Amino acid sequence: MSIQEITRWVSELINQHHYWAAPIVFLLAFGESLAFLSLLLPATVILLALGALLADSVVPFWWLWAAASAGAWLGDSVSYWLGYHFKDRVTKWWPLSRKPWLLARGHAFFERWGTLSIFFGRFFGPLRAIVPLVGGICAMPRLPFQVANLASACVWAFAMLAPGAFAMPWLMAWLD
Repeated sequence: MSIQEITRWVSELINQHHYWAAPIVFLLAFGESLAFLSLLLPATVILLALGALLADSVVPFWWLWAAASAGAWLGDSVSYWLGYHFKDRVTKWWPLSRKPWLLARGHAFFERWGTLSIFFGRFFGPLRAIVPLVGGICAMPRLPFQVANLASACVWAFAMLAPGAFAMPWLMAWLD
């Protein structure tokens, strides 16, 4: 199944069953933020496309923003927990066992930026799920981690959904 087909299927599901919108957005954001799973799930593209659907949706933007924020926060929290409890054993888990450079890049980013790496890492592709894992491996204190995690989750969720939700009506009006 291609990314376009997946996006179309999710969009149609949400259009037909509005009550599934928040749980689907939550799961997509969770999967996009969870170490290991985020490397397989093309949720960023789907979330951007869903943002465009929000312009015509009966589902309030802020409900889906809250769902995406919560999913992203939980995904990073679980990644941190995995790193904190399993330490270097995660290097033997797929896909890190086949792509050790991902963990090395995440570790270098974390060492350079510290707590800010948790915030900014969410906005850079593969680092999104690796940096929280590294934060756990390095036993980063939980409170600074969670503050940066929550702040970045809220900003990231807005950045994923708002362009389509707010810019699409403006663009359509401009084109008319």
